[in-house]
Amino acid sequence: MKLRPAAAAALLLLGLAACTNDAPAATDGGRTVTDGRGQQVSVPAAPARVVTLSEPTLDGALALGVTVVGTTSGRGQGAVSAYLADRAAGIPIVASVAGPNLEQILTLQPDLIVTDGTVTADDSVLGKLAAIAPTVYVSPTGADWKAAFTTLGEVLGKQAEAQQVLAGYQSRVDETKAELGDRADDTVSIVRWGLGQPSLLLRELPPSKVLADLGLRRPPAQDRDGPGHSSPVSRENLDQLDADWMFFGTLGGATNPAGGNTGDAAAVGRAASQTMLDDDAVATPGFTALTAYRNRQVVPVDGSAWTSSGGPLAATVILGDVAEAMTAS
Repeated sequence: MKLRPAAAAALLLLGLAACTNDAPAATDGGRTVTDGRGQQVSVPAAPARVVTLSEPTLDGALALGVTVVGTTSGRGQGAVSAYLADRAAGIPIVASVAGPNLEQILTLQPDLIVTDGTVTADDSVLGKLAAIAPTVYVSPTGADWKAAFTTLGEVLGKQAEAQQVLAGYQSRVDETKAELGDRADDTVSIVRWGLGQPSLLLRELPPSKVLADLGLRRPPAQDRDGPGHSSPVSRENLDQLDADWMFFGTLGGATNPAGGNTGDAAAVGRAASQTMLDDDAVATPGFTALTAYRNRQVVPVDGSAWTSSGGPLAATVILGDVAEAMTAS
């Protein structure tokens, strides 16, 4: 007898607390992959109903043309990351960075679930997800985005396509580097600004990796590895934000130390960053004295691509913004 979704969900909520990470076996002659925790997981050879529970796994799955039936809202947002809105139109939201909605995921009948360390995913949560469908924890917090995307391609049975995507990214990097000219020696800052709290993106995060691929230098305060999310900066230390260029993004609301934002979840995109720059940042004592501001080289950008976690699609947005700003003259 096939249970109705509501009944199945009720059984899930009653019974999953005791389950382990032993995923249902793939039924299409599937493969075994090693996840980001070193555990082996049996996955379908060609997954057709994939749930992506993090921003990087959604980005990567869309870049590979995979059918995504459920996903997560972007950090500080009520919907998917703004830069993915067109590609992800119509995909149900069944999670946030704080965790998944198991009942909603169950009703989607996925054949594969993918997640990573950019969202809350402890062993208990992963075990409950694995009782629904094979679940792969792709990569830990702070992992190199290209390595994580390569692993995702293997998990999704799209290894060749993933290499093609990365080759296309590298071609774009080479083109942009050639166009930078003398500005290749400029320093570049990445700032996320929430009401009451600016923060920096340090070297281990995906946007910083893109700048490193371009050979662009970071100012001393940002030329270091961090905790795997943005690092808050007090308003008394605004000099840590300064560089020749500042790419300035917001996700709306106030930044918290764990890397998330609170407040207006709709305040994303370049226009939102411009508003945050005009209404809050320039009113902060010392901001208008920064080199980037005085030289009119503070560039408002889409914070969902620049100041959160992503994959090749976010990296492409970042490359485009750098080219537009720094190769314009």
